[in-house]
Amino acid sequence: QVRLVESGGGLVQPGGSLRLSCAASGFTLKSYAIGWFRQAPGKEREAVSCITNDGSPVYADSVKGRFTISRDNYGNAGYLQMNSLNVEDSAVYYCAAGDCYSDPRATDFRAWGQGTQVTVSS
Repeated sequence: QVRLVESGGGLVQPGGSLRLSCAASGFTLKSYAIGWFRQAPGKEREAVSCITNDGSPVYADSVKGRFTISRDNYGNAGYLQMNSLNVEDSAVYYCAAGDCYSDPRATDFRAWGQGTQVTVSS
């Protein structure tokens, strides 16, 4: 069974950091790009970052310089290091497996996790 499971979300103060993890099972994640998306209440799901299967990253302008995407092909996992968090980063974060292009879209990704909540608040 193809499965992606996110972890690492939580409550953090503005300026703080979190590291999200995405664990894959039932398939070989290294064959796919990994994407991170987020959705805040009342807003559409938006792309945060993605990384190709050979390690080339793409970032949304809103997170450039603050977030870092990475992958562990041997561990069948992906990660999103989030620094300098602000309240606008609060959302449910989803990882996904598929294809990573310069303008990532949800339709390019075929397998999705259930999401992990990130709340940035003082």
